[in-house]
Amino acid sequence: MPGSIMGVVAGTVAALPLAGLVVWVLARRRGTMRDALAEVGIVYGTVPWIWMILLPGHRGGVNLVPLHDLAEVLAVGPGFATVQIVGNLLVFAALGFFAPIRFTALASVPRILAVGAAGSVLVEVLQYVLRLDRFSSVDDVLLNAAGAGLAALASRRWWRTEQRSREVRRERDVLLP
Repeated sequence: MPGSIMGVVAGTVAALPLAGLVVWVLARRRGTMRDALAEVGIVYGTVPWIWMILLPGHRGGVNLVPLHDLAEVLAVGPGFATVQIVGNLLVFAALGFFAPIRFTALASVPRILAVGAAGSVLVEVLQYVLRLDRFSSVDDVLLNAAGAGLAALASRRWWRTEQRSREVRRERDVLLP
């Protein structure tokens, strides 16, 4: 079961209490729950997807024509298309959601899109180079990056921009002698 998608799902669910414990330990050590939650959220929300993507598949290939695979997925039917599209949107969604919260340098949608696209290109290249019999597609890169960008937009109200960070530090310095 560890080499299957269900194994990844079971491992992810089983690791949830550990992830919660790591958040708690990091927050106590560093004094900020926000950063601890964001750091663990990035890892816990991204690693299982990468693990699934790098499991051996049953059909290999490469497609560098944008939107070609997406059209084929849509032609198979709505159920299959929904699973494929939503799954690809979720691959880097946790990264897109939490990275701008944790790292002020990434607090912009274009930066998150670039990080999501770069991570996706790396995964697609690994699928090909490691000969995992997985299909590497530019459409996966587009959907993975879009998922990161949409998730970043969803977390925008919690971003700590550099200006906001300075304000928070000033307020803290005033309150704490």
